[in-house]
Amino acid sequence: MRRVVVTGMGAISPCGLDVQSSWDAITHGKSGIAAITHFDASDYAVRIAGEVKGFVPENYIEKKRVREADTFIHYAIAAADEAVKSSGFEPSEEQKEMVGTIIGVGLGGLPMLEAMGRTLVEKGPRKISPYFIPAVISNLAPGQLSMRFGFKGSSFTTTSACASGAHAIGEATRAMRLGELDACLVGGAEATVTGLGVAGFAQMRALSTRNDEPERASRPWDQARDGFVIAEGAAMLMLEEYESAKKRGAKILAEVMGYGTTADAYHMTSPAPQGEGAQRAMRMALKNAGLAPSDIGYVNAHATSTGIGDVNELLAAKHVFGDHARGSLAMSSTKSMTGHLLGAAGALESVFCIQAMLTGIVPPTLNLENPIPETEGLNLVPFTAQERSIHAVMNNSFGFGGTNATVIFKRV
Repeated sequence: MRRVVVTGMGAISPCGLDVQSSWDAITHGKSGIAAITHFDASDYAVRIAGEVKGFVPENYIEKKRVREADTFIHYAIAAADEAVKSSGFEPSEEQKEMVGTIIGVGLGGLPMLEAMGRTLVEKGPRKISPYFIPAVISNLAPGQLSMRFGFKGSSFTTTSACASGAHAIGEATRAMRLGELDACLVGGAEATVTGLGVAGFAQMRALSTRNDEPERASRPWDQARDGFVIAEGAAMLMLEEYESAKKRGAKILAEVMGYGTTADAYHMTSPAPQGEGAQRAMRMALKNAGLAPSDIGYVNAHATSTGIGDVNELLAAKHVFGDHARGSLAMSSTKSMTGHLLGAAGALESVFCIQAMLTGIVPPTLNLENPIPETEGLNLVPFTAQERSIHAVMNNSFGFGGTNATVIFKRV
Protein backbone atom coordinates (compact mmCIF):
# COMPACT_ATOMS: atom_id res chain seq x y z
CA MET A 1 0.00 0.00 0.00
CA ARG A 2 1.28 3.44 -0.93
CA ARG A 3 2.61 5.80 1.74
CA VAL A 4 1.14 9.29 2.20
CA VAL A 5 3.23 12.20 3.44
CA VAL A 6 2.73 15.87 4.29
CA THR A 7 4.92 18.28 2.34
CA GLY A 8 3.28 21.63 3.07
CA MET A 9 1.00 23.31 5.62
CA GLY A 10 -0.96 26.54 5.92
CA ALA A 11 -3.06 28.14 8.65
CA ILE A 12 -5.35 31.07 9.35
CA SER A 13 -6.30 31.04 13.01
CA PRO A 14 -7.35 33.24 15.94
CA CYS A 15 -3.68 33.12 16.97
CA GLY A 16 -2.07 34.10 13.66
CA LEU A 17 -2.33 34.45 9.89
CA ASP A 18 0.09 31.66 9.04
CA VAL A 19 1.51 28.46 10.52
CA GLN A 20 4.52 30.04 12.23
CA SER A 21 2.71 32.90 13.95
CA SER A 22 -0.08 30.58 15.10
CA TRP A 23 2.46 28.07 16.42
CA ASP A 24 4.54 30.73 18.16
CA ALA A 25 1.45 32.02 19.94
CA ILE A 26 0.20 28.71 21.27
CA THR A 27 3.61 27.45 22.34
CA HIS A 28 4.00 30.64 24.36
CA GLY A 29 0.54 30.26 25.87
CA LYS A 30 -0.97 33.28 24.11
CA SER A 31 -4.71 33.04 23.68
CA GLY A 32 -6.52 34.24 20.56
CA ILE A 33 -9.85 34.50 22.36
CA ALA A 34 -11.26 37.99 22.89
CA ALA A 35 -14.42 40.08 22.77
CA ILE A 36 -16.44 39.70 19.58
CA THR A 37 -15.89 42.45 16.99
CA HIS A 38 -17.51 40.93 13.88
CA PHE A 39 -20.96 42.11 15.01
CA ASP A 40 -22.58 43.95 17.91
CA ALA A 41 -22.84 41.27 20.59
CA SER A 42 -23.77 43.59 23.44
CA ASP A 43 -27.23 42.02 23.85
CA TYR A 44 -25.96 38.43 23.55
CA ALA A 45 -25.46 36.01 26.43
CA VAL A 46 -22.11 35.13 24.83
CA ARG A 47 -19.86 38.01 23.78
CA ILE A 48 -16.49 36.29 23.23
CA ALA A 49 -14.98 34.22 20.43
CA GLY A 50 -11.79 33.14 18.74
CA GLU A 51 -11.93 35.55 15.80
CA VAL A 52 -9.35 35.76 13.03
CA LYS A 53 -7.73 39.18 13.42
CA GLY A 54 -6.28 41.46 10.75
CA PHE A 55 -7.33 39.27 7.84
CA VAL A 56 -7.67 41.16 4.53
CA PRO A 57 -9.15 38.92 1.81
CA GLU A 58 -7.82 41.18 -0.94
CA ASN A 59 -4.30 40.14 0.09
CA TYR A 60 -5.11 36.67 -1.25
CA ILE A 61 -7.96 37.14 -3.71
CA GLU A 62 -8.51 39.52 -6.62
CA LYS A 63 -10.67 42.35 -5.28
CA LYS A 64 -13.51 41.92 -7.75
CA ARG A 65 -13.74 38.20 -6.90
CA VAL A 66 -13.96 38.58 -3.12
CA ARG A 67 -17.76 38.85 -3.29
CA GLU A 68 -17.97 35.47 -5.07
CA ALA A 69 -17.16 33.61 -1.86
CA ASP A 70 -18.08 33.85 1.80
CA THR A 71 -15.55 34.18 4.59
CA PHE A 72 -14.85 30.48 5.16
CA ILE A 73 -13.73 30.19 1.53
CA HIS A 74 -11.52 33.28 1.91
CA TYR A 75 -9.81 31.60 4.85
CA ALA A 76 -9.49 28.34 2.90
CA ILE A 77 -7.80 30.10 -0.01
CA ALA A 78 -5.32 31.90 2.23
CA ALA A 79 -4.35 28.73 4.11
CA ALA A 80 -4.14 26.74 0.89
CA ASP A 81 -1.85 29.29 -0.73
CA GLU A 82 0.57 28.87 2.17
CA ALA A 83 0.35 25.07 2.11
CA VAL A 84 0.91 24.70 -1.61
CA LYS A 85 3.68 27.30 -1.74
CA SER A 86 5.53 25.83 1.22
CA SER A 87 5.33 22.35 -0.32
CA GLY A 88 6.96 23.41 -3.59
CA PHE A 89 4.46 21.12 -5.32
CA GLU A 90 4.11 22.02 -9.01
CA PRO A 91 2.47 19.15 -10.91
CA SER A 92 2.27 19.04 -14.69
CA GLU A 93 -1.08 19.43 -16.43
CA GLU A 94 -1.31 15.67 -16.83
CA GLN A 95 -0.41 15.06 -13.16
CA LYS A 96 -3.09 17.50 -12.00
CA GLU A 97 -5.73 14.98 -13.05
CA MET A 98 -4.66 12.87 -10.06
CA VAL A 99 -4.52 15.70 -7.53
CA GLY A 100 -7.58 16.14 -5.31
CA THR A 101 -9.06 18.84 -3.07
CA ILE A 102 -10.92 17.49 -0.04
CA ILE A 103 -11.88 20.07 2.57
CA GLY A 104 -13.87 19.70 5.78
CA VAL A 105 -16.54 22.32 6.46
CA GLY A 106 -19.03 22.14 9.29
CA LEU A 107 -21.59 24.88 8.65
CA GLY A 108 -20.48 26.79 5.56
CA GLY A 109 -21.29 30.40 4.75
CA LEU A 110 -23.20 31.68 7.76
CA PRO A 111 -22.16 35.35 7.38
CA MET A 112 -23.65 35.70 3.90
CA LEU A 113 -26.58 33.43 4.73
CA GLU A 114 -27.47 35.71 7.63
CA ALA A 115 -26.93 38.86 5.55
CA MET A 116 -29.01 37.62 2.63
CA GLY A 117 -31.80 36.62 5.01
CA ARG A 118 -31.99 40.22 6.21
CA THR A 119 -31.83 41.49 2.63
CA LEU A 120 -34.73 39.29 1.58
CA VAL A 121 -36.93 40.53 4.43
CA GLU A 122 -35.95 44.20 4.20
CA LYS A 123 -35.44 44.74 0.45
CA GLY A 124 -37.07 41.83 -1.35
CA PRO A 125 -35.92 38.93 -3.56
CA ARG A 126 -34.49 41.04 -6.39
CA LYS A 127 -31.75 42.35 -4.07
CA ILE A 128 -30.31 38.92 -3.32
CA SER A 129 -26.77 38.58 -4.64
CA PRO A 130 -26.38 36.29 -7.68
CA TYR A 131 -23.28 34.94 -5.92
CA PHE A 132 -25.24 33.99 -2.81
CA ILE A 133 -25.58 30.23 -3.39
CA PRO A 134 -22.07 29.48 -4.69
CA ALA A 135 -20.65 31.70 -1.96
CA VAL A 136 -22.20 29.77 0.92
CA ILE A 137 -22.37 26.10 -0.05
CA SER A 138 -19.67 24.05 1.62
CA ASN A 139 -18.26 22.27 -1.44
CA LEU A 140 -17.21 25.58 -2.97
CA ALA A 141 -14.28 25.60 -0.56
CA PRO A 142 -12.64 22.65 -2.34
CA GLY A 143 -14.25 23.81 -5.59
CA GLN A 144 -12.57 27.21 -5.44
CA LEU A 145 -9.25 25.60 -4.51
CA SER A 146 -9.42 23.09 -7.35
CA MET A 147 -9.95 25.93 -9.82
CA ARG A 148 -7.27 28.10 -8.22
CA PHE A 149 -4.57 25.43 -8.54
CA GLY A 150 -5.94 23.46 -11.48
CA PHE A 151 -6.25 20.25 -9.45
CA LYS A 152 -8.63 17.95 -11.35
CA GLY A 153 -8.87 14.90 -9.09
CA SER A 154 -11.62 14.24 -6.54
CA SER A 155 -13.07 17.45 -5.13
CA PHE A 156 -15.61 17.33 -2.33
CA THR A 157 -16.42 18.38 1.21
CA THR A 158 -16.55 16.24 4.31
CA THR A 159 -19.23 17.60 6.61
CA SER A 160 -19.28 15.87 9.97
CA ALA A 161 -19.57 18.73 12.44
CA CYS A 162 -16.39 19.14 14.49
CA ALA A 163 -14.75 16.08 12.91
CA SER A 164 -14.98 17.49 9.36
CA GLY A 165 -11.33 18.53 8.98
CA ALA A 166 -9.98 15.25 10.37
CA HIS A 167 -12.29 13.25 8.14
CA ALA A 168 -10.99 15.17 5.11
CA ILE A 169 -7.41 14.18 5.94
CA GLY A 170 -8.37 10.57 6.56
CA GLU A 171 -10.51 10.12 3.46
CA ALA A 172 -7.86 11.68 1.23
CA THR A 173 -5.22 9.39 2.72
CA ARG A 174 -7.43 6.38 2.06
CA ALA A 175 -7.93 7.41 -1.59
CA MET A 176 -4.21 7.97 -2.08
CA ARG A 177 -3.28 4.62 -0.56
CA LEU A 178 -5.66 2.95 -2.98
CA GLY A 179 -4.10 4.75 -5.94
CA GLU A 180 -7.17 6.85 -6.70
CA LEU A 181 -5.15 10.03 -6.15
CA ASP A 182 -1.44 10.80 -6.29
CA ALA A 183 -1.68 13.96 -4.18
CA CYS A 184 -4.37 15.92 -2.38
CA LEU A 185 -4.86 19.33 -0.82
CA VAL A 186 -6.76 18.68 2.40
CA GLY A 187 -7.91 20.58 5.46
CA GLY A 188 -10.81 22.43 6.98
CA ALA A 189 -12.39 25.88 6.96
CA GLU A 190 -15.03 27.58 9.09
CA ALA A 191 -16.41 31.08 9.72
CA THR A 192 -19.36 30.90 12.09
CA VAL A 193 -18.67 33.83 14.41
CA THR A 194 -21.90 35.55 13.42
CA GLY A 195 -24.98 36.58 15.33
CA LEU A 196 -26.84 33.52 14.11
CA GLY A 197 -23.98 31.12 14.88
CA VAL A 198 -23.26 32.46 18.34
CA ALA A 199 -26.94 32.69 19.30
CA GLY A 200 -27.60 29.16 18.08
CA PHE A 201 -24.84 27.54 20.10
CA ALA A 202 -25.61 29.77 23.09
CA GLN A 203 -29.24 28.63 23.12
CA MET A 204 -27.95 25.05 23.34
CA ARG A 205 -25.99 26.14 26.43
CA ALA A 206 -22.87 24.87 24.68
CA LEU A 207 -20.79 28.07 24.96
CA SER A 208 -18.84 29.62 27.80
CA THR A 209 -20.34 32.80 29.21
CA ARG A 210 -17.13 33.98 30.87
CA ASN A 211 -17.44 37.24 28.96
CA ASP A 212 -15.32 39.34 31.31
CA GLU A 213 -12.34 36.98 31.09
CA PRO A 214 -12.17 35.82 27.47
CA GLU A 215 -8.63 34.43 27.69
CA ARG A 216 -9.68 32.29 30.66
CA ALA A 217 -12.97 31.10 29.14
CA SER A 218 -11.76 27.96 27.35
CA ARG A 219 -10.58 25.68 30.15
CA PRO A 220 -10.54 22.02 29.14
CA TRP A 221 -10.59 19.52 32.03
CA ASP A 222 -10.94 22.29 34.60
CA GLN A 223 -13.68 22.05 37.22
CA ALA A 224 -14.86 25.59 36.39
CA ARG A 225 -15.35 24.96 32.66
CA ASP A 226 -18.73 26.13 31.41
CA GLY A 227 -18.69 25.44 27.68
CA PHE A 228 -16.56 25.89 24.59
CA VAL A 229 -15.57 29.12 22.86
CA ILE A 230 -16.64 29.36 19.23
CA ALA A 231 -13.84 30.19 16.81
CA GLU A 232 -13.03 30.47 13.10
CA GLY A 233 -10.23 29.95 10.61
CA ALA A 234 -8.76 27.39 8.24
CA ALA A 235 -5.83 25.01 7.95
CA MET A 236 -4.53 23.06 4.98
CA LEU A 237 -2.05 20.23 4.36
CA MET A 238 -0.50 19.24 1.05
CA LEU A 239 -0.43 15.45 0.86
CA GLU A 240 1.76 13.58 -1.62
CA GLU A 241 2.62 9.98 -2.36
CA TYR A 242 5.91 9.27 -0.58
CA GLU A 243 8.01 8.01 -3.50
CA SER A 244 6.96 10.89 -5.75
CA ALA A 245 7.67 13.46 -3.05
CA LYS A 246 11.04 11.90 -2.32
CA LYS A 247 11.93 11.79 -6.01
CA ARG A 248 11.27 15.50 -6.52
CA GLY A 249 13.30 16.36 -3.41
CA ALA A 250 10.40 17.65 -1.35
CA LYS A 251 10.87 18.42 2.32
CA ILE A 252 8.74 15.78 4.02
CA LEU A 253 7.20 17.05 7.24
CA ALA A 254 5.40 13.92 8.40
CA GLU A 255 3.73 10.72 7.25
CA VAL A 256 0.01 10.10 7.68
CA MET A 257 0.12 6.72 9.37
CA GLY A 258 -3.32 5.95 10.74
CA TYR A 259 -6.98 6.85 10.39
CA GLY A 260 -9.94 5.66 12.42
CA THR A 261 -13.55 6.72 12.11
CA THR A 262 -16.57 5.51 14.07
CA ALA A 263 -20.06 6.47 15.23
CA ASP A 264 -21.36 6.43 18.79
CA ALA A 265 -24.94 5.63 17.68
CA TYR A 266 -25.93 7.05 21.05
CA HIS A 267 -27.11 10.69 21.27
CA MET A 268 -27.46 13.81 19.11
CA THR A 269 -24.95 15.91 21.06
CA SER A 270 -23.56 13.86 23.97
CA PRO A 271 -20.74 11.31 23.54
CA ALA A 272 -21.23 7.66 24.43
CA PRO A 273 -20.39 6.65 28.01
CA GLN A 274 -16.69 6.03 28.65
CA GLY A 275 -16.04 7.54 25.20
CA GLU A 276 -16.79 4.13 23.69
CA GLY A 277 -16.93 5.41 20.12
CA ALA A 278 -13.80 7.49 20.61
CA GLN A 279 -12.01 4.42 21.97
CA ARG A 280 -12.82 2.50 18.81
CA ALA A 281 -11.66 5.35 16.58
CA MET A 282 -8.32 5.57 18.40
CA ARG A 283 -7.79 1.81 18.32
CA MET A 284 -8.71 1.69 14.64
CA ALA A 285 -6.21 4.44 13.86
CA LEU A 286 -3.46 2.63 15.79
CA LYS A 287 -4.19 -0.63 13.98
CA ASN A 288 -4.29 1.16 10.64
CA ALA A 289 -0.92 2.74 11.44
CA GLY A 290 0.64 -0.51 12.63
CA LEU A 291 1.60 1.20 15.89
CA ALA A 292 1.23 0.33 19.54
CA PRO A 293 -0.26 2.79 22.05
CA SER A 294 3.21 3.20 23.56
CA ASP A 295 4.49 4.57 20.22
CA ILE A 296 2.39 7.73 20.57
CA GLY A 297 4.22 10.56 22.32
CA TYR A 298 1.57 13.28 22.12
CA VAL A 299 -2.21 13.45 21.75
CA ASN A 300 -3.87 16.67 20.67
CA ALA A 301 -7.20 16.08 22.38
CA HIS A 302 -10.59 17.15 21.12
CA ALA A 303 -11.21 18.52 24.66
CA THR A 304 -13.49 21.47 23.99
CA SER A 305 -14.11 22.60 27.61
CA THR A 306 -17.53 20.96 27.96
CA GLY A 307 -18.75 18.98 30.94
CA ILE A 308 -19.41 15.53 29.50
CA GLY A 309 -17.09 15.58 26.49
CA ASP A 310 -13.92 16.38 28.42
CA VAL A 311 -14.51 13.58 30.93
CA ASN A 312 -15.37 10.92 28.38
CA GLU A 313 -12.34 11.64 26.23
CA LEU A 314 -10.06 11.18 29.23
CA LEU A 315 -11.77 7.91 30.10
CA ALA A 316 -11.41 6.78 26.50
CA ALA A 317 -7.70 7.65 26.47
CA LYS A 318 -7.13 5.72 29.68
CA HIS A 319 -8.80 2.65 28.17
CA VAL A 320 -6.80 2.87 24.95
CA PHE A 321 -3.37 3.82 26.34
CA GLY A 322 -3.45 1.96 29.64
CA ASP A 323 -0.29 2.41 31.68
CA HIS A 324 1.23 4.54 28.91
CA ALA A 325 -1.38 7.23 29.65
CA ARG A 326 0.17 7.62 33.11
CA GLY A 327 3.69 7.32 31.81
CA SER A 328 5.41 9.26 29.04
CA LEU A 329 2.30 10.26 27.08
CA ALA A 330 1.60 13.98 26.83
CA MET A 331 -1.90 15.20 26.03
CA SER A 332 -3.07 18.79 25.67
CA SER A 333 -5.90 20.89 24.29
CA THR A 334 -4.87 23.77 22.06
CA LYS A 335 -8.54 24.83 22.03
CA SER A 336 -7.71 26.47 25.35
CA MET A 337 -5.99 29.13 23.22
CA THR A 338 -7.66 29.02 19.80
CA GLY A 339 -11.20 28.26 20.84
CA HIS A 340 -13.11 25.65 18.86
CA LEU A 341 -12.86 26.02 15.07
CA LEU A 342 -15.64 23.45 14.52
CA GLY A 343 -15.18 22.00 11.01
CA ALA A 344 -11.63 23.37 10.78
CA ALA A 345 -10.51 22.16 14.22
CA GLY A 346 -9.17 18.78 13.12
CA ALA A 347 -7.10 20.34 10.36
CA LEU A 348 -5.57 23.10 12.50
CA GLU A 349 -4.81 20.68 15.30
CA SER A 350 -3.16 18.32 12.82
CA VAL A 351 -0.86 21.18 11.88
CA PHE A 352 -0.06 21.63 15.57
CA CYS A 353 0.61 17.90 15.95
CA ILE A 354 3.10 17.96 13.10
CA GLN A 355 4.74 21.10 14.46
CA ALA A 356 5.14 19.36 17.82
CA MET A 357 7.08 16.55 16.14
CA LEU A 358 9.20 18.92 14.06
CA THR A 359 10.13 21.25 16.91
CA GLY A 360 10.14 18.93 19.91
CA ILE A 361 7.71 21.26 21.70
CA VAL A 362 4.37 20.11 23.12
CA PRO A 363 1.86 23.00 23.32
CA PRO A 364 0.21 23.61 26.69
CA THR A 365 -3.31 23.49 28.04
CA LEU A 366 -4.18 26.88 29.47
CA ASN A 367 -6.49 27.57 32.40
CA LEU A 368 -6.17 24.12 33.99
CA GLU A 369 -6.28 25.58 37.48
CA ASN A 370 -8.51 23.05 39.26
CA PRO A 371 -8.33 19.78 37.30
CA ILE A 372 -11.23 17.35 37.41
CA PRO A 373 -10.54 14.08 39.27
CA GLU A 374 -10.26 12.09 36.02
CA THR A 375 -7.02 13.94 35.18
CA GLU A 376 -5.11 12.38 38.06
CA GLY A 377 -1.81 10.88 36.95
CA LEU A 378 -2.04 12.28 33.40
CA ASN A 379 0.32 14.79 31.80
CA LEU A 380 -2.04 17.38 30.31
CA VAL A 381 0.77 19.92 29.86
CA PRO A 382 -0.74 22.60 32.11
CA PHE A 383 0.10 26.26 31.49
CA THR A 384 3.56 25.86 29.93
CA ALA A 385 4.84 24.06 26.81
CA GLN A 386 7.12 21.06 27.33
CA GLU A 387 10.18 19.99 25.37
CA ARG A 388 10.35 16.35 24.38
CA SER A 389 11.31 14.15 21.44
CA ILE A 390 8.18 12.85 19.73
CA HIS A 391 8.06 10.28 16.92
CA ALA A 392 4.31 9.78 16.52
CA VAL A 393 1.28 11.93 17.38
CA MET A 394 -2.48 11.42 17.52
CA ASN A 395 -5.18 13.96 16.76
CA ASN A 396 -8.74 13.38 18.01
CA SER A 397 -11.84 15.08 16.59
CA PHE A 398 -15.39 14.29 17.69
CA GLY A 399 -18.65 15.89 16.61
CA PHE A 400 -22.39 16.22 17.13
CA GLY A 401 -24.25 13.19 15.90
CA GLY A 402 -21.71 10.92 17.57
CA THR A 403 -19.11 11.10 14.81
CA ASN A 404 -15.47 10.35 15.72
CA ALA A 405 -12.25 10.68 13.73
CA THR A 406 -8.68 10.00 14.78
CA VAL A 407 -5.60 10.69 12.64
CA ILE A 408 -2.04 9.60 13.45
CA PHE A 409 1.12 11.22 12.04
CA LYS A 410 4.67 9.95 12.31
CA ARG A 411 8.11 11.38 11.66
CA VAL A 412 9.79 10.13 8.50
